[in-house]
Amino acid sequence: MEKYRICGGKPLVGTVDISGAKNAVLPILAAVVLTKEVCCIENIPNISDVSLSLDILSSLGAKIRRLDSHTLEIDPSHLVTHVVPHDLSQHMRASYYYLGSLLGRFGVARSSLPGGCNFGVRPIDLHLKGFRALGAEVPDLPDNGMIEVKANGELVGNSVYLDQVSVGATVNIMLAAVRAKGLTVIENAAKEPHIVDLANFLNSMGADVRGAGTDVIKIRGVDYLRGANYSIIPDQIEAGTYMAAAVATRGNVLVRGVIPKHLESITAKLEEMGATVEELEDEDAIRVSCDKPLRHCTVKTMPHPGFPTDMQPQIAVLLALAEGTSFLTENIWDNRFKYLSELRRMGADVTVNGNTAVFQGVAQLKGAPVRANDLRAGAAMVIAGLSAKGVTIVDDICYIERGYEDIVEKLQALGADIERIYVAPSTAQAM
Repeated sequence: MEKYRICGGKPLVGTVDISGAKNAVLPILAAVVLTKEVCCIENIPNISDVSLSLDILSSLGAKIRRLDSHTLEIDPSHLVTHVVPHDLSQHMRASYYYLGSLLGRFGVARSSLPGGCNFGVRPIDLHLKGFRALGAEVPDLPDNGMIEVKANGELVGNSVYLDQVSVGATVNIMLAAVRAKGLTVIENAAKEPHIVDLANFLNSMGADVRGAGTDVIKIRGVDYLRGANYSIIPDQIEAGTYMAAAVATRGNVLVRGVIPKHLESITAKLEEMGATVEELEDEDAIRVSCDKPLRHCTVKTMPHPGFPTDMQPQIAVLLALAEGTSFLTENIWDNRFKYLSELRRMGADVTVNGNTAVFQGVAQLKGAPVRANDLRAGAAMVIAGLSAKGVTIVDDICYIERGYEDIVEKLQALGADIERIYVAPSTAQAM
């Protein structure tokens, strides 16, 4: 069993390069299915969720060739099935994007209910509502955990109002609608940067998608999508994680290869807490430093452009260390505070009232054995360990490596005392 061993208390200093965005690359890989021509995708992060997505593409019949460590050539011309294997889809939430892309390509798609991190229910009713609006037949109940959507004739554009903002539903409806006949209008659509990136990729293939980044997206269907060369945007959440780590350790880090506008909500909260964030426009980089006590703060997660839910656990570590009383409200997911019990093991003073966590700041966290409850909670445990006094052992690191490329190596380059260790199962149980 692999774990991270962290000896905390060292400021992070230096430069870190940000990888391609996990939340953008997964829908874009699914979108490749919509064409019969070769696509070349650059800036692909080496993370386990991408490996799973490539396994799905291979199982469908796509041919994949690695051109370099972050560039793939994908040939989807001879797909052999519309079924996403259950053993692959159950491990990754983004597997449901293949419902939309396969429906657009073949008029039929079958996949299991989404897997991934366990921090709340993952209903896909809004996805299915969108498919039905385009003319697809969708069963009321899954068949042995599998969902099949099937076009009744050809897909036809329609207006779809999302009852609540949903990134996943917005993506899936976009993927299906680009091959539907006529105009599709998605109202109350998600506005995240990775929605814009998907739209840009689809348009580079010959799609007609307008309004991405606003709450109304208009898609006029086309008969054919060509292959494309495309580069994934940098990962907003990975960048935010290293920003938070720099502040937690009282460090000074240049976060390079970013789009600063995507980080504005994160930057605003770090500055409110007393950190210094400087944008270096010529270098597509920001410098983050902090050399004074953190101030208490109120944070509420919101759909973009609000504070992202995927940064909620990471900023929780800073709130745990901030002077006074801080409040953290989660407005997107149920049950995303499970990791707080791990943070308490490290000395955090935090209570939960409904969807709000209340922090009484402590001077320092202390090292302890903890586990990653999910991807972003795992990142928070790493940040906590980096700032803590003593040694922290982080278990279940498979969650972390779903979304962070070379996290150990990147932190080591910043001066962190962190290593991946191997523990025999019997020894791990004792720990």
